[in-house]
Amino acid sequence: MGHKYLSLAFCLWVLTCSLLPASSNALLRIGLKKRRLDLHSINAARMTREEKSREGIVGMPHYLHNSDEDIVTLKNYLDAQYFGEIGIGTPPQNFTVIFDTGSSNLWVPSSKCYFSIACYFHSRYRSSWSSTYKKNGKSCEINYGSGSVAGFFSQDNVEVGDLTVKDQVFMEATREGSLTFVLAKFDGILGLGFQEISVGDAVPVWYNMVQQGLVKEEVFSFWLNRDPDAKEGGEIVFGGVDRKHFKGNHTYAPVTEKGYWQFEMGDILVGNHSTGVCKGGCAAIVDSGTSLLAGPTPIVTEINHAIGAEGIVSAECKEVVSQYGDLIWDLLISGVQPDKICSQIGLCLFNGARYASYGIETVVEKENRKGVLPEDDLLCTACEMTVIWVQNQLRQKGTKDKVLKYVNELCESLPSPAGESVIGCDSISGMPNISFTIANKTFNLTPEQYILRTGEGLASVCISGFMALDVPPPRGPLWILGDVFMGVYHTVFDFGNLRLGFAEAA
Repeated sequence: MGHKYLSLAFCLWVLTCSLLPASSNALLRIGLKKRRLDLHSINAARMTREEKSREGIVGMPHYLHNSDEDIVTLKNYLDAQYFGEIGIGTPPQNFTVIFDTGSSNLWVPSSKCYFSIACYFHSRYRSSWSSTYKKNGKSCEINYGSGSVAGFFSQDNVEVGDLTVKDQVFMEATREGSLTFVLAKFDGILGLGFQEISVGDAVPVWYNMVQQGLVKEEVFSFWLNRDPDAKEGGEIVFGGVDRKHFKGNHTYAPVTEKGYWQFEMGDILVGNHSTGVCKGGCAAIVDSGTSLLAGPTPIVTEINHAIGAEGIVSAECKEVVSQYGDLIWDLLISGVQPDKICSQIGLCLFNGARYASYGIETVVEKENRKGVLPEDDLLCTACEMTVIWVQNQLRQKGTKDKVLKYVNELCESLPSPAGESVIGCDSISGMPNISFTIANKTFNLTPEQYILRTGEGLASVCISGFMALDVPPPRGPLWILGDVFMGVYHTVFDFGNLRLGFAEAA
């Protein structure tokens, strides 16, 4: 997903291997402590998480007295990425993994990884050390935005907290094709998505937990601590929820498509004003492996403009507004279908039907289309976004002059190529709440909750929690509710009833 390039370093949580005494329920607790990391480590962590593959793509107290529930403590990494420790093999070989609801495979570096530098910077699985190892050998590859991870499948026992999943199929990575993995402070990824997006159709760890009767309830839940100075980075509870981590009751939304944890989201509000974007429903997923809130570029630009976030000034965008703004307005007023406007005025040299669902293709994808030059492509994309913005303002009954002036201002708020936008830290108190509608209930995010602050004093930098990300069909377009949202709302992944639950985090 989006790359993050921030010229600063700050305090992050780092996982240690010290094991605390077991509580009365014999659950394993993993200690955490703080450590300062450099810029490259920060970038690597974000890049890896946000570029991960999209192939194919009830409560108990804190100290649970139920052997059918288990807790894994998570580490807060960059106030955006959470990971914990698992063991593979007998005796267990420990690995630090991201618990990622946006993918479904488990992979760790292999001792047979000889030619990738990244493998030498991380723990590597050695099958010869495990008495429960079983050979599989099927080759596999997981593609990423800036590289890939390739290797072969193996089978062994996997320990998650006090649970032992037997005969789990996972990938031994023998090639990690990006510098991202060299600098990352985790070893691998443990996917908690559905098997439908599992590379090689490997059965996910969570499925085996359920099938082997290791959990009483087919539920797992996330509590993410957004305070980077707190002792605990967060917890994931397998087999139930921890009432200490939320207030009130959960609001549930059904899973609409298995693969990601996908559901239908309603209207998005800036302050008390509807954007009109998702009144008819938008596809959204909950993804613990994404740091920010991600959505289609035109809409994220509107939100970032409303909160004063600055991005890249787009000359092409302003050119479209200046030369074609009046015409776009008139065509919309006359009833021309929005997805046909840019092709009718000659800025998009193809059928623009994909626009109707707010899908913006990448420049590379468009350049591969015959007869479309990169320059034309930029104007086409700028036109599509202008149509969306004007259409949204028409719903609010704005006058032409005011609408076109507003749209011209939006051009200055286009996110950077990395997807994120920077904002002045001294203006947070004056920003509006941003609200999402889920199952007819409004979930508010205050400025303090959707702005990420890094550094201290004069070195302090604030980043909008809203990132532009255009997921292509058929999986997209999507809104992705990442750690910014999950840190505010305790999230229940109800596998048995195929639903997601949200409640205010405690």
